[in-house]
Amino acid sequence: MLRQLTRYCVRYAERYIPNPYLYAVILTFITVAAAWIWTPSGPVKIIESWYNGIWDILAFTLQMALVLTTGVTLADAPLVKRLLKALASLPTGQTGAAITVFLAAAIASWLNWGFGLVVGAIVAREIGKRLRDVDFGFLVAAAYMGFMVWASGLSSSIALATATHGSALNIIEKVTGKVAGFDETIFTAYNLVPVVLLIILIPITLAFIGPDEKEMKKVDPDVLIRQDEIPHPETGERTFATVLENSWIITVLLVLMGVFYEWHAIATRGFALDINGFIFIALMLGLAFHGRPINYVRSFEQGAHTVGPILLQFPLYGGIMGIMTATGLAAVIAQSFVTFSTARTLPFWSFIASNIITLFVPSGGGHWAVQGPFMVPAAVKLHVDPAITAMGTAMGEQTANMIQPFWALPILAIARLGIKDIMGYCVIAMIIGLVLYGGSLLIFA
Repeated sequence: MLRQLTRYCVRYAERYIPNPYLYAVILTFITVAAAWIWTPSGPVKIIESWYNGIWDILAFTLQMALVLTTGVTLADAPLVKRLLKALASLPTGQTGAAITVFLAAAIASWLNWGFGLVVGAIVAREIGKRLRDVDFGFLVAAAYMGFMVWASGLSSSIALATATHGSALNIIEKVTGKVAGFDETIFTAYNLVPVVLLIILIPITLAFIGPDEKEMKKVDPDVLIRQDEIPHPETGERTFATVLENSWIITVLLVLMGVFYEWHAIATRGFALDINGFIFIALMLGLAFHGRPINYVRSFEQGAHTVGPILLQFPLYGGIMGIMTATGLAAVIAQSFVTFSTARTLPFWSFIASNIITLFVPSGGGHWAVQGPFMVPAAVKLHVDPAITAMGTAMGEQTANMIQPFWALPILAIARLGIKDIMGYCVIAMIIGLVLYGGSLLIFA
């Protein structure tokens, strides 16, 4: 039955899910219509909020482009590439390959969401270069499934905000005057139990939902190998320019500056890995592992070819988020769930509302900014721990991501696939996530 359901979902995705760009355009039209119907905003305000949102997300768009490119370039360094190839050499069949990719992506995502987005897809590509009898789309879907633990992990934007004194997004502190540390959010039974169960159940599920030999959409390993080849121009005469390009001293000096900064930052402020910190560390490690400056430049330029979908589609999602926040549409959705919640069900309904809002606001921090102001006061009024209500929002964010292409774009760009190639499998993962995370919130609330 599970395989039949998966086949149906895959066929549905292949037939009806358009290119991620068109998905974003259609979602834009739906958001405009919803804001017009359910908020007092007129056409002028809706269009202005859409336009402003497009530009508000530009900084984040560049951050994501650098997360992707620096991550791919780091993975292309000889030492890292050997480690990834060693990991990719472990599985001998499709099921083992999918489980390997999922576990690599899940562990990396729990540690840092940016790391998880890159690792899973790269391991999938390395396996695809070895094994011919695998469905490459299935492997990449398994990589994206691993992302379903990021908001329950150490880089969870909502958990980090609630643990940071004075944070603009620490709505719990603004309402209650208290800070909710990781001991109240990440390192709790209601959060860790579903994460552990997910890491156990998804591999079991992957063993049953993988396509058989007749249904596999195989990829030629030689194609993947050629795509990753970096051209190395023939070295001509030794000149001042070529000496600089191949000087490891330049790399060493630059990396030493980076090391000094990190040492000073940790000594004065403690260790905190945000998105800028991840990009910086990936950049420094990539430079160090590539050695010669020109090697890093060539690898970076090759990796930058995957950035196109992000530059095209992220501004559209910025426009959608602009409409959702400026018109109050997200607040309308959140408030509608608060009205019938009880002390026992508020975290669960926060989770459900989050799943819906995530389709339109697929950003943890921006999401919490519109949902938190309604959920936290409701939690205080109903004598519910605001921390579990906040984590309900975080859990909904990561679960709904399975059918929201926004965060899949970096993975798809690395794999060079479309959203319809993975969506059918991810629907099954979403169902499992809904049961595990939603059930945990009902049991532990």
